[in-house]
Amino acid sequence: MSRTPEAEVDTLFVERWSPRAFDSSPIDEATLHTLFEAARWAPSCFNAQPWLFLYGATPAERDRFCGLLAEANQVWAKNAPVLAFALARKDFEYNGKPNRHAMFDTGAAWMSLTLQARMLGLYTHGMAGIDVDAIREELGVPDDYEVVCGIAIGRIGDPATLPEEKRKMEAPNSRKPLAEVAVAGDFPAFARDSKAG
Repeated sequence: MSRTPEAEVDTLFVERWSPRAFDSSPIDEATLHTLFEAARWAPSCFNAQPWLFLYGATPAERDRFCGLLAEANQVWAKNAPVLAFALARKDFEYNGKPNRHAMFDTGAAWMSLTLQARMLGLYTHGMAGIDVDAIREELGVPDDYEVVCGIAIGRIGDPATLPEEKRKMEAPNSRKPLAEVAVAGDFPAFARDSKAG
């Protein structure tokens, strides 16, 4: 692996990446419960825990969930033994007011899930390429929930199962330099959008 951290971090963070080649062998129910239990313990604003994961782990459920992905994702995600969608409740349950942190908190739950997956020798791949309207209709998602992303979960598979254009992408990617993601003090000039004027 060509990734090199600039500061000392647990290898778990560096070794986590999002493959497209998945082994289709099933994930047992106890392991799935462990993944979602990790997500359950993520931090959230006012402890609202706005996330909800809908998942399909049987062949019929996976086919149904796969059909709700963008076609480019269906090509490879069809082999993952588990497909899921992360949802975020838009309002606080205790007072009905908008929760502007719901997406942020759901992201924390997703990261908890994906790191737990790596600890168990599994991989995940988050997907923005989903059909939100179709997900709402097919899975009965109400308007007070935001459909955040799709998720593929499983063991890493053989890249030869992927179409050629996807196979070329099947490697961990790099990251921005540390100096571009954490800056002491004021907002840096390099991060300003030049188009904003």
